[in-house]
Amino acid sequence: MFFSKSFIPILKNNPTEAKIKSHQLMLRTGMIKQSSAGIYSWLPLGFKVMKKIEQIVREEQNRVGVQEILMPTIQSSEIWKESGRYDDYGEEMLRIKDRQNREMLYGPTNEELVTEIFRSSIKSYKSLPQLLYHIQWKFRDELRPRFGIMRCREFYMKDAYSFDISDEEAIYSYNKFFISYLNTFKRMELSAIPMAADTGPIGGNLSHEFIILADTGESKIFTDKRIFEVDSSNTLLEKNSLSKLRENYEKYYSVTDEKFNNNEFEKNVPKDYRLQTKGIEVGHIFYFGDKYSKPMKASVDYNGKKEFVKMGSYGIGVSRLVGAIIEAKYDDKNEIMKWPISVSPYDCCILPIISKNDNSNLDKAINIYKNLKKLDLDVLIDDTDENISSKIKKFNLLGIPYQIIIGKNFNEQKIEFKEVDKQPIFIPLEEITKIIKSKKSN
Repeated sequence: MFFSKSFIPILKNNPTEAKIKSHQLMLRTGMIKQSSAGIYSWLPLGFKVMKKIEQIVREEQNRVGVQEILMPTIQSSEIWKESGRYDDYGEEMLRIKDRQNREMLYGPTNEELVTEIFRSSIKSYKSLPQLLYHIQWKFRDELRPRFGIMRCREFYMKDAYSFDISDEEAIYSYNKFFISYLNTFKRMELSAIPMAADTGPIGGNLSHEFIILADTGESKIFTDKRIFEVDSSNTLLEKNSLSKLRENYEKYYSVTDEKFNNNEFEKNVPKDYRLQTKGIEVGHIFYFGDKYSKPMKASVDYNGKKEFVKMGSYGIGVSRLVGAIIEAKYDDKNEIMKWPISVSPYDCCILPIISKNDNSNLDKAINIYKNLKKLDLDVLIDDTDENISSKIKKFNLLGIPYQIIIGKNFNEQKIEFKEVDKQPIFIPLEEITKIIKSKKSN
């Protein structure tokens, strides 16, 4: 792909209406364009990042045995009236009527719809557990949408739902999602810490938010610093292994502000380990038993009687993660963004110095491009006639993690190669490909 033919409408300066770094960068680099308050069009650069995040989320859900479905954005009001949430949900729910005057809504979440799907399809406990997820657009009519895609009205979300016969089995399902979320965020190079949280309008009595530390976060968090040392790697998907993992996290005090108790904080956390800061919620999991199955009569045959299934729900803001990664990774001092290669819109960019009367460097760039494409690397060539310092500055802003620079002293055995936040090195193309491929495989 040539930069001159790509749709990346870069602005010279940060938009004045954007107050936090992720909103500024996404508008400035042409990742998104506002359509109306809290609603955005996703342009190619931003869309590529979001789709790569989506794929990581999908792979980690599949890894723990969750099955993918797709539910509609528009739902009937009737199932929400069954659960009792239609009137309780408040003005964030966008209520509409179709031409037959039937009450409909743009789904803010899917507990009711997935419960209706389950109850009409599963009759025996022998079919349990059932773990289902989908990735779909949601709408919540925020009173004050702000911070770009971090607090918008229309957003892209993975939500999953579990159905089990007992509390014990349901907690096992809950713990599967717990480890799945840790692995998901780790692949995006994020340190997301599970913290006990309020269940809010979803309901239930067990909930964890997954929080990354960030000064721009809306969540106040109170935690024991030792929680950052818990190792989740090599955790098996067995009941005991998953329970032990959660215990390792939960032995350290770590909560969001809704559940904060200062006496408990000071009692359970030694002074030197106390941390009070802000963070960004990137995932939220809930266990709520029969809160929805009971009023909606979602039951299965179990030992000759009807048993209401135990349920949980599990959300990840896929579109929100784009902004969260920026907040976590942007170097404000040097104006450098570096996407984790797992979600970067391109793996590498090639920056040839081009003069009006000499296209030889562009030809060399195209040859390198072809070699990298054969190795299934996603590459962008900057074929503009800007000087090299302007090109480097531009791609530091775009955040593509690796740069190949082709100047007047180009040597195939010593190609200038650099990560966006490091000094250049001079190595053969074969070594460059090994570095990039190795990073992608981690």
